[in-house]
Amino acid sequence: MTAPYTSHKFTIGLRALGLRSGDIVMVHCSLRRVGPTERGAATVVEALRAAVGAKGTIVVPTFTAANSLSSPIYHERTRGMTAQEIDAFQAAMPGFDPDNTPSTGMGAVAEMVRTMPGALRSAHPQTSLAAWGRQAETITRHHPLNCHLGKDSPLQRLYELKARVLLLGVGFESCTAFHLGEYGPPEPPVRVYDCFVAGDRHAGGRPVRERRTFEAVDLNDRDFGQLGEWLERQRTNTGQRVVRRGRVGGGIARLLPMAHSVDLAVEWFKEHRTAGGGSAGDRIPFIGPPG
Repeated sequence: MTAPYTSHKFTIGLRALGLRSGDIVMVHCSLRRVGPTERGAATVVEALRAAVGAKGTIVVPTFTAANSLSSPIYHERTRGMTAQEIDAFQAAMPGFDPDNTPSTGMGAVAEMVRTMPGALRSAHPQTSLAAWGRQAETITRHHPLNCHLGKDSPLQRLYELKARVLLLGVGFESCTAFHLGEYGPPEPPVRVYDCFVAGDRHAGGRPVRERRTFEAVDLNDRDFGQLGEWLERQRTNTGQRVVRRGRVGGGIARLLPMAHSVDLAVEWFKEHRTAGGGSAGDRIPFIGPPG
């Protein structure tokens, strides 16, 4: 039986992969696939903090679906319900509160980063990102409703800050950064999203909700696995592979430069997706489309 991995061993693996002090890194992690750890998610988060140091920043997706009226999760859960049952289900749905609403399906590591002292979270009710570290405020401070993961979102700030993407025990299907490449075409396909956000409390202290219906880009991750396989074969101008691959703990890890990878994704989408969105998709990594 494999002994639980320590944070020190994880840190060694992360540094061997190429993560450095001062890095800004967006992390996607499956705790189950990186092997047994001494203290669960805390072991991985401690290793990440040690690897990027006091000048670095850790970013995680903290998406939510429980407050959505237009996500696949909502449609799956309400399938076969009567109108009355649907009304009751909707009445019990929470409104998104960036300070308190847990993420949906993002994993224990993401949740631990979200709840760390000093961590900040962007305000989007469906595709928020949480960050801890020196650049946390810069990354999370602006996230408009009609821009889930595009050029006015935290992903764009990560792109500009030359962040790196770390996939720990997960495949490219989970690579949120690729969504930024979907905003490359002049007129990407759009759709309507619908969700609840937390509003001001009544005088009696009872929480209220507000409904938000808006139009935004129709995000599609169905071909991210194919894009990732292609990206792993690409090399930089100096002949190095764009994607660094190695073992961290008991799982496969990949480290890639966000800006260069997104630029390559834009070109790949142009070739492999037809005009108007191509392989129309209806989900975002792990949880389905944001709304």
